[in-house]
Amino acid sequence: MPNHILSLNNVSKTFYPGSVNQVEALKNINLHVEKGDFITLVGGNGAGKSTLLNAISGYFFPDAGEIIVNDQDITYLKEEKRAGMISRVFQDPKMGTAPRMTVQENLSLAYRRGERRGLHLGTSKEETKLYKEQLASLGLGLENRLDAEIGLLSGGQRQSIALLMATLKRPDILLLDEHTAALDPKTAKLILELTDRKVKEMGLTSIMITHNLQDALTYGNRMLVLHHGQIVRDFNQAEKAELTTESLFNEIQKLSLNEMFV
Repeated sequence: MPNHILSLNNVSKTFYPGSVNQVEALKNINLHVEKGDFITLVGGNGAGKSTLLNAISGYFFPDAGEIIVNDQDITYLKEEKRAGMISRVFQDPKMGTAPRMTVQENLSLAYRRGERRGLHLGTSKEETKLYKEQLASLGLGLENRLDAEIGLLSGGQRQSIALLMATLKRPDILLLDEHTAALDPKTAKLILELTDRKVKEMGLTSIMITHNLQDALTYGNRMLVLHHGQIVRDFNQAEKAELTTESLFNEIQKLSLNEMFV
């Protein structure tokens, strides 16, 4: 039997049902993710990429279907109750960190993800040592800025810390929601390489949305193409290796063109 760490079975979600604005965002999604999969997720605007991650993270509950993580049905488990097993890095660096808190305070919050928290964020010497070691591994000199307000850091530095926060306590599933889209190309490349290293070193199970087709082909062992709320293609590593950005672009374009003749 495959070792499925995550399963979505016939998951559907419709927004504004019965109105002129009705949108079938997810349509009978069936997805089985094996432990250690690094999946890239591509598709046109409105394909349902972020909606799929929102369903997995618990941002909303699906209208139908079930979501299973490690044989546990989490379909109607609140978002905060999933925090111990699912972590997420967003496109906007501001969304993953508390800007008025220090680097150390942000890391301390992440270290207690999924636990019952009190009002006091005490940090032991052992924890401080851990944070410094983890920050040093980023190679950005941030281990010397534990007391800096995180809002004063650059977007790339904040996104590096957001990634570190998401993986500080090993999650069952790491969701990456276009986490380099707001960065300049050089910084985006640095964050992607850091992501790839973290995923490989920790053996994380990850799903990454990207609009950059080259990144979708370069990273991960599997790639999904979404179109109007449905998974229309599921490429394994060998199939990905045969693709070029041009052939993948044409594949996505063909989906839209076919609609004109339906």
